[in-house]
Amino acid sequence: MSDKRKLVVVVTKGLDDERTSVALSVANSGVNTGLDVTMFLVSSGVDLVRKGATVVAQLNPLDPPLGEMIDNFMASGGNILACPACAKVRGYGQNDLIEGVRVTGSGAMHELIAQGAATLSF
Repeated sequence: MSDKRKLVVVVTKGLDDERTSVALSVANSGVNTGLDVTMFLVSSGVDLVRKGATVVAQLNPLDPPLGEMIDNFMASGGNILACPACAKVRGYGQNDLIEGVRVTGSGAMHELIAQGAATLSF
């Protein structure tokens, strides 16, 4: 267990909602300030990690493209979990998702919360 303070960002929005960009901004700033940040993607949030989906998607003209924000988050040590049922209903298997994303149930998120993680939902 890490001694770092933990944050779980639950993302329920996908490629058509500016709150997705806000969630990624918050997650990136959390990692950059030293938090152990995990994003848990549910519903259309899972679309964010489908290979190729965010290459040029940019929901807010003042933010970088979503793909760049996701890459920066993961390169900085952020973790991304994807809901198995949400991926399955969209026809996504592990091979359809970007490298480093872990398909796992909410139990992984609950474990982080039990360890003291704060949570935010978008």
